[in-house]
Amino acid sequence: MSHPALAPVPFELVYDDGEPMENFKHVLQMTLLFDVIRQAMEERGRSDFFIGGNTFVYYSVEQARAVAEDVKAGLPSSHPKATFRGPDVFFVDHVSGGLREAWIAWEEGGRLPDLIVELLSPSTERIDRKTKMALYAQVFRTRNYFLFDPNNQTLEGYRLVGNAYEPIAPDRQGRLRSAVLGLDLGLWEGVVRTVESSEAEEGIWLRLFDPAGRLIPTLGEAAEARAAAESARANTERAQAAAEGIRADAEHARADAERARADAAEAELKRLRSLLDGLAE
Repeated sequence: MSHPALAPVPFELVYDDGEPMENFKHVLQMTLLFDVIRQAMEERGRSDFFIGGNTFVYYSVEQARAVAEDVKAGLPSSHPKATFRGPDVFFVDHVSGGLREAWIAWEEGGRLPDLIVELLSPSTERIDRKTKMALYAQVFRTRNYFLFDPNNQTLEGYRLVGNAYEPIAPDRQGRLRSAVLGLDLGLWEGVVRTVESSEAEEGIWLRLFDPAGRLIPTLGEAAEARAAAESARANTERAQAAAEGIRADAEHARADAERARADAAEAELKRLRSLLDGLAE
């Protein structure tokens, strides 16, 4: 859906708060969620979505102006009174894809995230559970809100009911269903690697599972699986070709043996006829 062009805001939007993420593991977890959500959408043949993380979300011009004033005043984004809002991971369904420096609601037809995941840390947990939770429910109207603590390996999920969140009950595996994604969020133990390098980290991670319990692979894992399947198919074809060659060689050998037997029988017949001719004389 296209929207009429809007006049630019009379101040400069801020796109970077200059503060790094909590730690390397948080970066890996965020990247992992990006990856598996993209893979899940790719499996459905979809590209009409946007996924962002640690990115500014502007929900009103007034908030954008306040962020600009905070930056001018030197107020860090982690300050309780800061107006900056940038979920660790957020997903917006049924929108045009493509890169964005920030999510600007008034340029997106008023759309705001349908799903948000916050990675808890001691410095952000209070804001994530109080300030942000209220904002996401009452202003963003975000349908699913998840809180994952990478240090304690705990996961909580909430669905929007009215103007507040209600907990999502876990299944027998402790996984939580997201109505937005149609998938389950749950914990998985293993090694995660960055896309850009060979650096790896072992631990317990937040991942996606389909309703049948299948782990949604990362884009890299899916590519490796396709390569392995292609290699297995090629090996099967080579084995079938080799078996066909063996059968063909056996058939040729059988035909050669049959011809040899026929030639021997014909030679024996000629010898007997020669003997009979000699006796007749």
